[in-house]
Amino acid sequence: MRHTLPIATQFYVTAPQKCPYLDGRRERKLFTALQGEQAETLNNALSKQGFRRSQNVLYRPSCTDCAACLSARIRVADFTPNRGHRKILRRNSGLARVARSAWATEAQYDLFRRYLDARHADGGMADMDVFEFAAMIEETPVRSRVIEYREETAGTERLAAVCLTDILDDGLSLVYSFFDPDRAADSLGTHMILDHIDLAREAGLPYVYLGYWVPGSPKMGYKARFPATEVYMGGQWQALGDPAGYSNRTHPLSVEPIAQQVAQITLPDLRAEN
Repeated sequence: MRHTLPIATQFYVTAPQKCPYLDGRRERKLFTALQGEQAETLNNALSKQGFRRSQNVLYRPSCTDCAACLSARIRVADFTPNRGHRKILRRNSGLARVARSAWATEAQYDLFRRYLDARHADGGMADMDVFEFAAMIEETPVRSRVIEYREETAGTERLAAVCLTDILDDGLSLVYSFFDPDRAADSLGTHMILDHIDLAREAGLPYVYLGYWVPGSPKMGYKARFPATEVYMGGQWQALGDPAGYSNRTHPLSVEPIAQQVAQITLPDLRAEN
């Protein structure tokens, strides 16, 4: 099924499949291709409207009977780390940040495999081989970086965590991150978010995009624990507020028809760049 707006950008809908976040739910995505000279402009525009990038595709949840998934971002200027965040930063103070071009390495894939096997063995990415991993990292038509976090122990440098990050015109977008599963107690996922907040502040960027927060999903609960977090809902960004107040987002009547969803998307005038 295809839906088209007045300019060339076309939107498609995936077939429903099992939801990875909420039991008994079915997942469906609205997506469009990200390619050509206007890829950067389109990525910037749709990221502000709750879309996320995966390789050369921009997507947003569009499930038939649930609207729980909400794009989340942190307002950098208003963020102040709490006591727990400060403890995490101290615990990981020995990590060195290394920003690289979007190029996959064997060390990254080895860490990625250990991470999946330990934490997401039954997930949709569990069977990814080294070539698919390389495609996830390298197939990007926009400004992307691989941010590595390394630690030197007894003269040996080890890779502890990795984040694939897009550089938007108004922030940093954490596309995908993974870390050493043996260091679960170090809260490396949270550490990477805290470090990206510092990176965005240094670069003068106002937001850090976290991906989707899913109320009711233990896997995503940590995203609601960051001060100055806001979510994209009803066509606008708004303060997260009380996470407990979002339970009705799983009600089937909260879902708008696909045609209406597409009609509400604001697209840049890509013809002006030709």
